[in-house]
Amino acid sequence: MNRIKFLRFDACRGSGSAVPWLCSRSVSESFYNRKGSRSTLTRRFEVRSNLRSHLLVAALSLLTGCLIDFPASAAPFFFSTGNVTNSIATASRPESPGAFEIESADDFVLTTPTRITSATFTGLLPLATPATAVEQVVVEIYRVFPNDSNVARTSGPPTFSTPQVPTRVNSPSDVELVGRDSAEAGELTFTTTPLSPSFNALNSVKPGGIHPMPMQTTGGNGPVTGEEVQFNVTFVMPFDLPPDHYFFVPQVLLSSGDFLWLSGTRPIVPPGTPFPAGFTDLQSWTRDAMLDPDWLRVGTDIVGGATPPTFNAAFSLSGETVPEPATLTLLGLALIAVVSARRRRTH
Repeated sequence: MNRIKFLRFDACRGSGSAVPWLCSRSVSESFYNRKGSRSTLTRRFEVRSNLRSHLLVAALSLLTGCLIDFPASAAPFFFSTGNVTNSIATASRPESPGAFEIESADDFVLTTPTRITSATFTGLLPLATPATAVEQVVVEIYRVFPNDSNVARTSGPPTFSTPQVPTRVNSPSDVELVGRDSAEAGELTFTTTPLSPSFNALNSVKPGGIHPMPMQTTGGNGPVTGEEVQFNVTFVMPFDLPPDHYFFVPQVLLSSGDFLWLSGTRPIVPPGTPFPAGFTDLQSWTRDAMLDPDWLRVGTDIVGGATPPTFNAAFSLSGETVPEPATLTLLGLALIAVVSARRRRTH
């Protein structure tokens, strides 16, 4: 108050003031009054300032809420084990009347939240099987043991063995995390692409070729020949998955005969997608309804040998990564805190 008063006194001394608007009595009394109360102009400024602060806090709060509800822009996601190989083919089918379930699994890694919208996988159908013979396609996602698993039924560290299998370390979990089924409306659709009318795999694991300990190592069921077909799957209901290490399990039901999933490149090389730093590309696993909830390693446990092989399976995944808006949200919260602190200082 005194500062404004002195300013007026200095500016209005003498004639020909450089700031005549400040020297008028009406303006002077709007800056201060003789009783020393706050000026009308000051009060108006404070009201407008407080209004702007309230509006800014409200806008920042709305923005922060939107950032929480709507993630930052997505980026394309793609993973592939690369080219198909003829090393092995393993059965994988859903349960059906007169046929027990068989699951074959291979792994992939997500380092950010990801929406998976489509997949491909390649395998063998019996020779001359028409596309119309494919009755059902199922895709399951498993996490890595010990997630979603009953660890108490195992021997515990270091091998986590059971009476049926030598180890559960790095296997799929006991139960699936989530799945999609073409037999259920609105979950997935598929098409098939013939690749070769006759393709020979050097070894196989067929229905009836999976056994619990101590008979788990059979060497495999030997060479197999079939029609090479790629399955193209669209997830009408996408998989929304957080960062984690997962197993991909495709199953195909045929009206006659069995689907055998072909091996992929191992180690993964271009055009495949290398695993992120800090993660290990695990080998393929398999089980049937009799071995469930345990799993066996296709190479190490079933094929065996002096130097057991390890296998990948042929598949790819596509979708989009969805970065979490943590940075922008924290910025919005920080701005709200600054404005709130300024408001407290003015009162």
